[in-house]
Amino acid sequence: MNKLIRIDHRFRTRSRQCMMLDARAFSAALLLALVFAAGCKKEETPAPEITVQAEHPEQGTISDHITADAILAPLAQAAIVPKISAPVKKFYVQRGAKVKEGQLLAVLENGDLIGAAQDNKGSYEAAQAAYATATRAQVPEDAQKAELDYAQAKANLDLNNSIVNSRKQLFAEGAIPGRDLDTAQAALVQAQAAYDAAAKHLESMKNVSHEAALKSAEGQLTSAEGKYKGAEAQVNFTEIRSPINGTITDRPLYAGETPAAGAPLITVMDTSSLLAKAHIAQSLAQQMKIGDSATLMVPGIKDPVDANVTLISPALDPGSTTLEIWLKVDNKKATLKVGTPVKVSITGHTVENALKVPASSILTAQDGTKSVMVVGTDSTAHKRSVELGIQDGDDVQITKGLTTADTVITGGAYGLDDGSKVKVGKADDDDAKPGAGTGGDKD
Repeated sequence: MNKLIRIDHRFRTRSRQCMMLDARAFSAALLLALVFAAGCKKEETPAPEITVQAEHPEQGTISDHITADAILAPLAQAAIVPKISAPVKKFYVQRGAKVKEGQLLAVLENGDLIGAAQDNKGSYEAAQAAYATATRAQVPEDAQKAELDYAQAKANLDLNNSIVNSRKQLFAEGAIPGRDLDTAQAALVQAQAAYDAAAKHLESMKNVSHEAALKSAEGQLTSAEGKYKGAEAQVNFTEIRSPINGTITDRPLYAGETPAAGAPLITVMDTSSLLAKAHIAQSLAQQMKIGDSATLMVPGIKDPVDANVTLISPALDPGSTTLEIWLKVDNKKATLKVGTPVKVSITGHTVENALKVPASSILTAQDGTKSVMVVGTDSTAHKRSVELGIQDGDDVQITKGLTTADTVITGGAYGLDDGSKVKVGKADDDDAKPGAGTGGDKD
């Protein structure tokens, strides 16, 4: 009996212990369930919306721009080198002076040359007088005398012919002796000889002597004139004049100094317009034509300067295999300086009615493919592959992948996951500041 009582007591004790363990296990399980439920409830919290900037693609004109480095050069330039070596007598201009074509800039010492020119001028005037005498008096007189001699010889010949004829008749009638006929015939022979000589002299005077005399007189006059003009040219060489309109950009010497042989005495540049000279690849040059518009970015000048293409070289530079192009830019206000390095941008191929988006909206993958993020009707961002065309500054042409009805994210797309909830806002919204829109919890 006592044994049965002890067994029952042990059973009851163990039952109570098991019940206590089961209660503790139940409590622990309940606690774990509550914790798990709380975790599940947190994960089911909706993700926050990310603020982005977005707009519809625009449709309009877009142009390709060819850029290159260039140097500004003058429209025209004259580095004046004296043709004779002599000290500078006087300068009439200073560096920076505006000059006109033909204006006297400087004079070299020329006293000896002026004297030589005066001497040759006298010889020239004497030759002019001799030529006038020869052509108006001497040559005509010689020709007239030859004509008179010819006429006289012809008249004498005719007279002797008539005498001989009449004496032949008288001799035949026996009225005169034979010696009278012989005398008349001898006189006829002499008259014939004189006539032949006069005729030859006249013919020579007309065909040879007259022309030779005129050429001789003309040659003497031409020689004297040439010597005089040469001496006068030497004097003119001492007067340094500007061959163009422009500005004096260099005058290295002072009065009294002698310029070195071949060294410029004065440099004149026409800077009313400047030329931006650049070298570009042949493939790019084929997109251009004379008259194309362009702009220059000049150091120290904020706004672009307008220019136009005026020359495209017809041949490649053998050293660089590039083409030289010239762009003309107005410089009447003298704000641009010769020798300034500039950046040129030339308008190339133009596409009308092109679909354009901001360059900030383009995303580039590691394999080089391009895409954009568009906002769907459910306010979620979706990645869409696109193909690009011309890029003009901040605008990029989309040739495939978008329409004007799409809403393209232009700001805040970097690092944005496909399917993320977004709302369109301004760039200065708090949610659009750096650190916002990451999808993480805030502290």
